[in-house]
Amino acid sequence: MRDRLAALRLEFHAGSAQVQPVGAGIPWLGFVVFPTHRRVKARKVVQATRRLNGRYAAWQRGEISFADFDASVQGWINHVRYADSWGLRTHVLEPFVV
Repeated sequence: MRDRLAALRLEFHAGSAQVQPVGAGIPWLGFVVFPTHRRVKARKVVQATRRLNGRYAAWQRGEISFADFDASVQGWINHVRYADSWGLRTHVLEPFVV
């Protein structure tokens, strides 16, 4: 592997290269990618839930329009739809009654 990378004038960085089985999942762009499926990282779910709760509260107080709140929800849905996330989406969006 090192010879192949050297031929491409690339090298491993010891501090950031991690060798692990693919079955353990590879973190990438807010997802953990497995050979058979993708999941959203747990900390990204927590961050999104907090952000959407704040946007929902701001909409209820009249600080933002419904279009702004809806754009936030649609943006998050569009991101997590690339994972196996149907149950996650229904669970996170359940409290937002419009």
